[in-house]
Amino acid sequence: MRAAFYISDGTAITSEVFGHALLSLFPMEFEHYTIPFVETVEQALETKNKINKSSKRSGEPPLVFHTFVKPEIREIIDSCDAIIYNFLEHFINPLEQQLGVKAKPKAHRTHSIHENSYDFRIDAVNYALANDDGGNISNYEHADVILVGVSRSGKTPTSLYLALQYGIKAANYPFTDDDMDELQIPDFLKKHKKKLFGLTIDAQRLIDIRHNRLSNSKYSSARQCRMEVREVEKLYKKEKIPFLNTTKLSVEEITAKILSETKLQRYKY
Repeated sequence: MRAAFYISDGTAITSEVFGHALLSLFPMEFEHYTIPFVETVEQALETKNKINKSSKRSGEPPLVFHTFVKPEIREIIDSCDAIIYNFLEHFINPLEQQLGVKAKPKAHRTHSIHENSYDFRIDAVNYALANDDGGNISNYEHADVILVGVSRSGKTPTSLYLALQYGIKAANYPFTDDDMDELQIPDFLKKHKKKLFGLTIDAQRLIDIRHNRLSNSKYSSARQCRMEVREVEKLYKKEKIPFLNTTKLSVEEITAKILSETKLQRYKY
């Protein structure tokens, strides 16, 4: 199997994101290796040795995606028995010409702590944890968005991802079996209706998820799951609450679609 290395003198997140995005276009499997914080010549030589061993073992040159700032480290990695893709190299010169400013590369700058955005994200994570699953309904005025939906439709992971990645304060509130007889927006949520965003899910997928969590129960029964999905979607349409089916979406995709729909301000950089 062909090896793919993602390497950097920082977190290697940029290398991973770009590299994975490119390789996802090809219908084949890869062995993935991420090596962050290669900051010294010794570490670079050690990394080069790993790459060369991989090349000999597989008989194919590995693919190496990197974003090195230090030229002495970059030269060592570029000399590996591998196919090298230096993301920064392809973009710096055109950008310098366009901006009329010389680049000043600095390690760790991309993912370093920028005080404002970092504080936003930490505050948002704390808010998401404190306002998960309807556990606290007293401070929704501080929410940027309030996710609603049936249990196991993706509210909690989406709330945390919005907080951790974008500094967005997301509360979430579940519609439970007790709500289903006459499902409506609870009074305490009505004054925050503009912040509501609904999540739904295909009934069969919900059955499978709940069965793994609590099998042979009313909670995971086909009848219950189908009824809850049907009722909650009726509510969304009746109240004109924007909503999204999460069945085939990753948390990253769910988040991106919510941000696109709501136009919420991001605090990422």
